This record gives sequence, C-alpha cells and structure tokens, in this order.
Amino acid sequence: MIRIGFYSGSFDPVTLGHTDVIRRAAGLLDKLVIGIGVNPGKAPMFDEAERVAMLEDEVRAIAEATKTEIAIVTFSGLAVDAARANKASIIIRGLRDGTDFDYEMQMAGMNGEMAPEIQTVYVAASPSVRHIAANLVRAVASMGGDPSPFVSKAVLKRLKAKGTKTR
Repeated sequence: MIRIGFYSGSFDPVTLGHTDVIRRAAGLLDKLVIGIGVNPGKAPMFDEAERVAMLEDEVRAIAEATKTEIAIVTFSGLAVDAARANKASIIIRGLRDGTDFDYEMQMAGMNGEMAPEIQTVYVAASPSVRHIAANLVRAVASMGGDPSPFVSKAVLKRLKAKGTKTR
C-alpha cells in the first residue's frame, strides 16, 4: 500500500518551518501532497501561482533527497475533503507549541468524524524553527525588518520583489 500524506497551509510565504515539516514528513511517506489553501475572503501577499512556484522550488531538493514524490495542489474548502480527493490516508500537521497542539487536536477530532479513514499525524517542528510563523514573516517584511532568518534565500528574493521593505 502506498502511503500518501496531505499537508495543507496557506504557505504565504513558505518558511523554514514549513520546509522543516515537509522534509520530516516526506521521510515517512511514499507521496506527499502539499495543499495550498485558497480563501477568496483573504488577500494573500503571494497569489496562487506564486505560492505554487515558491513551493516547487523549495521542495525539489527534499523530494530528491528523500526519494518521495511531492505534488503541489491548490484547494478551497475543507482540507479533509482535499486530502480525500488526493487519495491521502494521512493528514500531516506541524506542531510548534502547546497552543498548536490544542487547536490541532480539535481539528483532528473533527476531521476524524468527517473522514475516519484518514489519520492525522503530527510532526513536531525542529527547535530551530518552532518560533516561525508565516503571518509574522509577512509582518516583519512589510515593516522593514529582516526576514532572512525565517525563509530561504529564494523566498527572501521573492519577498523583496514584492516591494516589501526588507533589508
């Protein structure tokens, strides 16, 4: 049986925290589908195509190193429905702290009721990236701070190209 996992998020932008979870989850799976959630009510810094391209660039080396197929899709609606549509039997969720754990336990319970055939697996973020959150990276970049400790060099270039005041 092929182990397919689904890891969802906004990835706006892709952070070192995201790639840490992706790298660690890929080692557990045969295929990892990364789902970029699209919410028409939100105005992201990067549009869908930019986030797909950013993720493709960031995961290429991870896929090669882990010998794991990594696919990137966009979805709107429930992540559990997108996981099912992509034939995933596992939902991957990254945990940074106890607050994440409390929220994610509730989500796993709800998802388990809607799709009992899909298990949730938590991947604890590495200590060096536990503090990173995409919304904070956007705030740092938009206020002229230096987001380089939180994103790859390629993502930093994309932030600068967006006209953020990054140093």
